[in-house]
Amino acid sequence: MYDVIVIGAGLVGLGTANALQEQHPHLRLLILDKENGVAAHQSGHNSNVVHSGIYYTPGSLKAQLAKQGNRTIYEFCQQHGLYYDRCGKVIVATQLKELPLLENIYQRGLKNGLEVSLLSQTQLKEREPYVNGLEAILVPDAGIVNYPEIAAKLAEIIQARGGNIYYQQQIQGIHEYSDYVEVQTQQTSYQAKWLVNCAGLHSDRIAKLAGYKTGMKIVPFRGEYYVLDNSKNYLVNHLIYPVPNPDFPFLGVHFTRMHNGKRDVGPNAVLAFKREGYSKTDFNLRDLAEVLTYKGFWKIATRYFCEGMAEIRRSFSRQLFTENARQLIPDLQPEDITPGPAGVRAQALTADGKLVDDFHFVKGRRSLHVCNAPSVARRPILHYLAVYSALLQVKITAL
Repeated sequence: MYDVIVIGAGLVGLGTANALQEQHPHLRLLILDKENGVAAHQSGHNSNVVHSGIYYTPGSLKAQLAKQGNRTIYEFCQQHGLYYDRCGKVIVATQLKELPLLENIYQRGLKNGLEVSLLSQTQLKEREPYVNGLEAILVPDAGIVNYPEIAAKLAEIIQARGGNIYYQQQIQGIHEYSDYVEVQTQQTSYQAKWLVNCAGLHSDRIAKLAGYKTGMKIVPFRGEYYVLDNSKNYLVNHLIYPVPNPDFPFLGVHFTRMHNGKRDVGPNAVLAFKREGYSKTDFNLRDLAEVLTYKGFWKIATRYFCEGMAEIRRSFSRQLFTENARQLIPDLQPEDITPGPAGVRAQALTADGKLVDDFHFVKGRRSLHVCNAPSVARRPILHYLAVYSALLQVKITAL
């Protein structure tokens, strides 16, 4: 009998487990994951950016925690000798019509308690000589880490404290009773006083196995990246972002300094035909059928039809992708970039076609289901604080 079972060995699950151990040193803890190691999906397939929270709605849970999460992730890396680069980010307005939107983002950053500043065209050129921009926002606390490395360190810490992590454990069933919960896998079953579902791309399915309605469905969107040729690295000094299109729920193609010294360009955002579909040919009939029979998907697809078609065209055309990226760096040429990695974002979508923008928890009798952790893997410390806060509400502190 464990005290807590955590489903999912990504950064949300590992961060939650780590926080619980810190609060309860003698906790009997088990983490279950269906893969062979940590950070196998969203946590290991992302841009490795440490965001500041400048885009978030003031007062939202992620806005409240983002600043603290930003600080503590750097502290964690420093404490354990892990890679981090607080290189800063510029959000660039390339057209006159974007200037009011840029000002709105700047004011939002101030309301969220961030140290941000406006850059004139001259000041922007001093920092990013090759960027085309009228004005920009400088976000000095944004940066880069190596999230798979962080996940591995968290797993090491959890196991050193006596926690167990079992891999290749595909969840088959969940049964909650008055005083414990039972989790069945293909191999065996496990029992605990409490269960925390941090299954990311499959969080809604795990909640359903436990008998709960989530009020949303995970719709997978693939983000495809290109990698800048090393000889062109001088084009990018900071993280370089466009002003987000207010008519589309993604941040747009941007330039990212990476921990390996490379520069990523992307991502786009296209519907994945598989929840873990990292290539264009990945396909799963069940995953796709769930999306195509979900009325919420068709509502959002209709709303963003033009933007979605543009993303699909760029997915199949390096020339179109480059043209989009050239709005920020005009010197970029198609031959300067080569296809790189891809990630899949677990986007929670309600039946009325609305994107779930903040954290979404479903509380059960003996379980907590993290059904939406926005911008997953970017702020693991933020995530575990949020999850732990919710755990307090189900009296897990009684352990």
